[in-house]
Amino acid sequence: MASAAHRNITRAVHRHRHLSKQGLLERAFTFAFRGLVYAQIWEDPEVDMNALAITADCHVVTIASGGCNVLSYLTADPAKITAVDLNTAHIALNRLKLVAARTLPDHAAFHRFFAKADCRDNVAAYRAHVAPHLDEATRRYWEGRDLIGRRRIGGFARGIYRHGLLGRFIGAAHLLARLHGVDPRRMLDARTIEEQRLIFDAEIAPVFDSAFMRWLTGQPASLFGLGIPPAQYEALAGDERMDAVLKARLRKLACDFDITDNYFAVQAFGRGYAGGEGPLPPYLRSDNHAAVAGRTGRVDVRHANFTDFLGSQSAGSADRYVLLDAQDWMDDAQLNALWAQITRTARPGARVLFRTAGEPSILPGRVDDALLSRWDYRAEESRGHTARDRSAIYGGVHLYVLKDA
Repeated sequence: MASAAHRNITRAVHRHRHLSKQGLLERAFTFAFRGLVYAQIWEDPEVDMNALAITADCHVVTIASGGCNVLSYLTADPAKITAVDLNTAHIALNRLKLVAARTLPDHAAFHRFFAKADCRDNVAAYRAHVAPHLDEATRRYWEGRDLIGRRRIGGFARGIYRHGLLGRFIGAAHLLARLHGVDPRRMLDARTIEEQRLIFDAEIAPVFDSAFMRWLTGQPASLFGLGIPPAQYEALAGDERMDAVLKARLRKLACDFDITDNYFAVQAFGRGYAGGEGPLPPYLRSDNHAAVAGRTGRVDVRHANFTDFLGSQSAGSADRYVLLDAQDWMDDAQLNALWAQITRTARPGARVLFRTAGEPSILPGRVDDALLSRWDYRAEESRGHTARDRSAIYGGVHLYVLKDA
């Protein structure tokens, strides 16, 4: 199963010959992507739920990633969620979160497990309450060992958000900042947005102006930790230098939203959820716990390619589609295959939400007009969703709605 999933990732990323520069970068990325990438998904679920307008009869089909948004969508009370992913670690993390929500004794235990995520009691709670209810593959993953011989479930005793490709990337960014005499945690001292801007402009922004940072961010491999393959790196950079793009995106994260309400900024600058005492995604909030725990049975987690999954479904069987940024990885043939299946399976009023590294939608001129003309691009709404997305890393959040027949 793992090798089949790796072949699917390979098909999505590899576009150049093995020994070309781009080909070598693509193969390095797929190697890095084989393990846990996102312990926390990096898309704002509150923006998603606002854009998707989920109703009680909706079947939501989404890429699973780290599972935060899958569980957060349960607060909108959909009829069903199908979460698909090619990454075996993400599948295991989604299934762990769902079973933990259902079987841990109360919100305090669930909060300690996923919001604090750095306590030995979590491993004991896993053994007593969660492990007996996991499927064999998921239990084997979490009780298996990492590259240095530690059981993976121990990550929840050591701070899971410091693990995975993204967690290590953020750790490396903190190390680079400290080598420049800057402590990124200083952002968490701010009490107003004005203070956030003062700290960022005086301390964080100048790091990007060094010759070393300009060179480093100019290397596509430097952003593998963000889950950005070479093709998406090009889209993210556009016509600008990458250091300028990253500084602008980080400034939005640091300065455009109150940091006391932006758990993405707390993760980026504090490497966790502030001990569980800071802002949290919807699925971890106490007022949502009963709803999330009671609705976990509505989620079906599939180890599958998104297009292949839709191809196995009947016509008119889904209402909402969340593609994250996966389309940035795709060539034109893959995009057309995906949208053919979305259009075939979409019920009246269906909505598709996705993100792009660059600002514009990537679909016009690439997806066949006969398909794309069936969909209404909500340009003004998309600009609003982009502005409100607290994760701040993406250039565009895009919403398409199926037109009336």
